[in-house]
Amino acid sequence: MKICLVTAFPPSGRQLNEYGLHLATELQTNPLISLTILGDDLTACDWATDSHGRRLTAQEELTDYDVLRSWRFNSLANPYRILRAVRQIKPDVVWFNLVFSTFATQQYPVAAFAGLCTPALTRVAGYNTHVTLHHLMEHVDMGAANIRAERVFRVASTVATRILLAANSISVLLPAYRRTLMEKYRAENVHFRSHGILGTRPEFPDFSKRNNPDRRILAIGHWGTYKRLETLIEAFEQVSRRVPSAKLVVAGANHHTMPGYWESLADQHRGNDRIEFKGYVAEDDIPELYKTSTVVVLPYNSSTGSSGPAHQACQYGVPLIASALPEFLEMASDESMAVDFFPVADAATLAGSLVELLESEEKQRDMGEQNFSAALRMTMPQIIREYLRSFDLQKRTQAFAAGKSRLRRAAWRAASSETLRYGGWTPWH
Repeated sequence: MKICLVTAFPPSGRQLNEYGLHLATELQTNPLISLTILGDDLTACDWATDSHGRRLTAQEELTDYDVLRSWRFNSLANPYRILRAVRQIKPDVVWFNLVFSTFATQQYPVAAFAGLCTPALTRVAGYNTHVTLHHLMEHVDMGAANIRAERVFRVASTVATRILLAANSISVLLPAYRRTLMEKYRAENVHFRSHGILGTRPEFPDFSKRNNPDRRILAIGHWGTYKRLETLIEAFEQVSRRVPSAKLVVAGANHHTMPGYWESLADQHRGNDRIEFKGYVAEDDIPELYKTSTVVVLPYNSSTGSSGPAHQACQYGVPLIASALPEFLEMASDESMAVDFFPVADAATLAGSLVELLESEEKQRDMGEQNFSAALRMTMPQIIREYLRSFDLQKRTQAFAAGKSRLRRAAWRAASSETLRYGGWTPWH
């Protein structure tokens, strides 16, 4: 099977580039798959910054992947460029890995909308098209996400969602999203699939690496919009007075719409050696970051879908504390994750939850083992197998429908020929 995967892809730092990398890595383990990645163009602004705010050196393309840089962030030409690349490759499946801001920011709404029309165009062009959609705008708090002109944006996102549903099929990562698409949009081609952990064979956690000597609180993400750090830092000030060995580690880059956000917080707390701002963390350094963390915190004001950091915490058997957002509550319930919840932006309750967990190694182990158990049920090979079975079924169904159509046309031609032979009269009349 020949697949084109349309996604942001490393060394680009755009949203979903890590998820695209792990999808591609697992697909390439299958000898029956020929994979081409249609990635985003690399520009100077894509490169991440280190803990001192310095831009990291540009990296070379990953050598083990067939990557064709065929679209550019904030460009109106993306539909044309992607469709041209697809026609050159002639795949069996075109697979889009998307959020609504994949192709452009809200400052470039026409380019964003044009990009989201591309899956419909590839289907119209005759290619079996699938979309993995990581969030729905109906479930996003526009204010928390710093989106202006909310009414106009919601109308436009509704139209864009209907256009995305023109693809052959769509996968969403929360059951609530599937319900919304089926009830509001009357969609019939929608599947719920787990986000999955970003690994193949998770290793049982080595608890001796934790609390040794610091009790490390990890927060990781793209910061500045609905993912903010003020509540966590306020809570940590209370925690550090009660648990002197506690240390807060902030990892990750700014959201592309909020340049300078985490750097400004790092400057404010530069004299506090119990708070470390790591900035961008290279993919190879992610395992050690999680393995040495006591707890992962998701201090979000809103959510745009299932959480990648939560699934990575499960992969490494790390306890979770998260804002009590509907998406996170459903994610934890559906996937049997061990998560302690606190009310959104409630620093005092978050501080209490952190102190309780940091002071109990028994609770840390219980939650860590439960999350590791959840991880074993949603490894990347399992997730990819579900997608490939679905693609294969679609291909067989389409081939069967095409075969029936050819038989009907052949029967009609045969009947027409007999009618002409007997001058309008057939022997069975």
